[in-house]
Amino acid sequence: MASRVDEARSSEARARAEANFKKQERAKDGAKAMMEYQANSRVVREKMARLKALRLAKETADKADDKG
Repeated sequence: MASRVDEARSSEARARAEANFKKQERAKDGAKAMMEYQANSRVVREKMARLKALRLAKETADKADDKG
């Protein structure tokens, strides 16, 4: 009888350990996804700033050509 109780406890402990492991893995995956999202956002902002600067420089050059 005691072995069944021990087996049940062991099974419960294993289930808790597996659930905890899965929870930690989800947290790691979430942190990784957030870092990738933030990195991609930064790249997009930098590209937009560079393109804006190029556009403004072109507009300025076009205005200068129109006047001269």
